[in-house]
Amino acid sequence: MNIQISAITAGALAAALAATLCHADDVQATKVAKASTEPGVGHSVTLHGNPVPLLGEPVRVGEPLPAAMVTAGNMKAINIAEGGGKVRIISVVPSLDTPVCEAQTHALSEKDHKLADQLEMVTVSMDLPFAQQRFAKEAKIKNVTFYSDYKAAEFGNKNGLLIEPLRLLARAVIVVDKNNVVRYLQVVPEETELPDLPAAMTFAKTLL
Repeated sequence: MNIQISAITAGALAAALAATLCHADDVQATKVAKASTEPGVGHSVTLHGNPVPLLGEPVRVGEPLPAAMVTAGNMKAINIAEGGGKVRIISVVPSLDTPVCEAQTHALSEKDHKLADQLEMVTVSMDLPFAQQRFAKEAKIKNVTFYSDYKAAEFGNKNGLLIEPLRLLARAVIVVDKNNVVRYLQVVPEETELPDLPAAMTFAKTLL
């Protein structure tokens, strides 16, 4: 399937994304998605039901998380495939500067404090590392590692999670085992909905 989108449509979608995700009053009622869609070129997610195409090679359950350079808060380049022998929950969000993404990140940090002591929790977004660190400080989040994909969108491309017209990452949750093999994947079909983080956390416990 070859999905194409014009520059005008891309601009309209970007405006719609900002308008949708910046309404903090709606976050409490935000739907939690139970389904998952396919990542990678030829597939898409939706924004208010409008398809937006994905780019990159699809990440697959049962295969190693692809090597991809991301940027840490200290501006150092990190290969996200080097997990240090830990089970990891990788939460992927479009931007921390939106309430829905903020809610997703708080849920990752606060849903199960004991679990956070047993594995590594990671958030990846296109936000600049400075913005990520400011967010973590203001939100008092200390148990989540933040990585930015802003430089070359390498993480997005290597996992099939790059939204082509917006240059943002699709909302997703990836669980990898101690050997960096992907064991769980949810790519949220509709960008305005939250992933099922409790399900991902329950699954992650089986890998400890």
